[in-house]
Amino acid sequence: MPGADRTPLASPGGGPTPGWPASPVGPTPGWPASPVGPASYGAPAAGGPNSADGSVWWSDALADPWRDPAAPTAVVVPGVVAPGAEPEPVTDPDAPGRPTLRHLLLIPVITALLAGTLGGALGYAFAVRGGAGAAVLGGAPAEVPALAQRKPESLAGVAERVLPSVVTVRVSSLGGTSEGSGFVATADGHVITNDHVVAGGTGKASVVFNDGSTAPATIVGQDAESDIAVIKVSRPGLRPVEFGDSDALAVGDPVLAIGSPLSLANTVTAGIVSALDRTMQAGEPGGPVRYYAAIQTDAAVNHGNSGGPLVDGAGRVVGVNSTIKSLVAEGQEAGNIGLAFAIPINQAKRVTQDIIGTGKARRTVIGARADGPTGVVGGGLRLAEVEPSGPADGAGLKVGDVILKINGRPMTEPTDLTALVRKYAPGSVVTVEYRRGSARQNTSVTLAADAK
Repeated sequence: MPGADRTPLASPGGGPTPGWPASPVGPTPGWPASPVGPASYGAPAAGGPNSADGSVWWSDALADPWRDPAAPTAVVVPGVVAPGAEPEPVTDPDAPGRPTLRHLLLIPVITALLAGTLGGALGYAFAVRGGAGAAVLGGAPAEVPALAQRKPESLAGVAERVLPSVVTVRVSSLGGTSEGSGFVATADGHVITNDHVVAGGTGKASVVFNDGSTAPATIVGQDAESDIAVIKVSRPGLRPVEFGDSDALAVGDPVLAIGSPLSLANTVTAGIVSALDRTMQAGEPGGPVRYYAAIQTDAAVNHGNSGGPLVDGAGRVVGVNSTIKSLVAEGQEAGNIGLAFAIPINQAKRVTQDIIGTGKARRTVIGARADGPTGVVGGGLRLAEVEPSGPADGAGLKVGDVILKINGRPMTEPTDLTALVRKYAPGSVVTVEYRRGSARQNTSVTLAADAK
């Protein structure tokens, strides 16, 4: 371009390039003498600042790195100090100085980080050496919640305490083996179960304890109408159950049913008392009819639970599981639908003591028979028969009287009168509310044992 400086470039091959000025290596008209020439190597050319002619071409020739490949590549230019001015002080960064607040705060942080890193490394090394190099699952241990501590009064604590006293009962019969449940009632080996568990047996029985051990048993006695039977097993160290008071139960009380449903030994189910004095009439066709004022519960009970204990929240036996209701057709296998019934333990204990003492149980009677509901407002059962000199007759009751309540319990079905009376022991006094004509009256009846 016109007026622009043209800077000479050397060709990659080192030779002259067409269209460019001749290389300054040789003398060229109009170019100053080359500093590379042999005549100038090692000495300043004439006219440099160190020469007589003051030429600027050789002012830094001695420090030119292209002149001497071994010369330093840095060019040091001395600064110009103004006359009379003090040089600016320079602080040595490597010199020790007074620490600042920032430094003081950083020291403990760095120290803690180093200590943590070192501790983690050492811990990992020890863990790996000790064989604990696997990942640790779960969080840090926390305090065990109250429900998981299994205190003696908890359901788990109650089950643990009662299970050693519950057995599986097996009875041989002509048709095979009948299986149910039972529980130890005395330290010398008496076991309570249901009559229908041992009914029809050949006399050979055995029990299986909760630890899986077995022992032979003999049938002491049984009462078909109360559905209670007693067998005896010889084994040291037996732990009898603790008995409760079935008359003290209230609807809503928690209960456990323990036994061997469907041959599943040591099964525990929980529920509540759903109703009290639920009068039951049960039995197989052609067999004895069983009456009892049962404890109704929603604890799951199935075949095989029969004869097992119903236990209250304190671990005391309050009933003997006996029967269930189920929505099945005739001939089908019944299963739990939350309607299970147990014989009150006060009644079962009385029958058991009779069987152990005499070989048979007494039956409590009132000395009257009802023929069915009246069908009139107010309900009640009309007496169709009153035995002469019996308990009802002695209390002044007559045929045609309508029994409304016994001890405050309404009478609606003939089953109610028989079942509720058998709940009480012979000699018990009950209050009977009845209606004769249009008058309502009360009388006290002393129940008795039947003649058989």
